[in-house]
Amino acid sequence: MKITPLALDGVRLVEIEPIRDERGFFARAWCRDEFAQAGIDFDVAQASVSFNALAGTVRGLHFAWPPAREAKLVRCTRGRVHDVLVDLRPHSPQFLQHLSVVLDAGQHNALHVPPGVAHGFQSLLDDTEVLYLMSEAYRPELASGARFDDPRFGVAWPLDVTCISAADRQRAAFDEAAHVGLFGAHARADRHVA
Repeated sequence: MKITPLALDGVRLVEIEPIRDERGFFARAWCRDEFAQAGIDFDVAQASVSFNALAGTVRGLHFAWPPAREAKLVRCTRGRVHDVLVDLRPHSPQFLQHLSVVLDAGQHNALHVPPGVAHGFQSLLDDTEVLYLMSEAYRPELASGARFDDPRFGVAWPLDVTCISAADRQRAAFDEAAHVGLFGAHARADRHVA
C-alpha cells in the first residue's frame, strides 16, 4: 500500500499496489502493521456499505462528538465519488478547512478519516457504492453533522444535488461558538467518565 498524508492533519490517501498476472491483480487494501508504520492507529470494529442510485446524491457532512473516536477508511467500490472532509476539531490548526478527493472504484483508492473530521461525498455516477470500515460501532447519540452547502466551509460540489436526506438538507448553519462549546463539553464529560 501507498499511504500519503494530505492537507488536513491525520487524513491519508491510501492507494493499493496491485500485483498483476493473467487473472487480474491482488492487492492489500488494509494492514494494521502498515497503518501503524504510517502513524495511524486503526482497527476495524464495523463495516458499512452505502448504495447511491443517482449521480448527484450527497451524503454528509457527518461526524461524531467526543467521546466517540470514530475513524473511517472510506473506499468507493463501484462508480466514483467526490469525497469531502471538513476539519471540525476546534484545536486543529486546520479547523474549518476542507479538502476534496475523487475516490474511484477503478483506481481502488481510499481515504483514512480521523476522529473529529466531518465526512461527506457526492456520487458522480449512477449506482455508486461506498464501503466504510470504522474503528468504532455507530453510536446514534453521538452522531451529528454539518450542512453540506454551508458557505462557512466553501465546499464546491461538482454536480447539482439530485438526492439528499431530509436530515442533511435541514441542518442548521454552522455556528462556530456553539460547535466549540459543544465539542469541549463532550470532551470534558468524557474525561469525567474515565
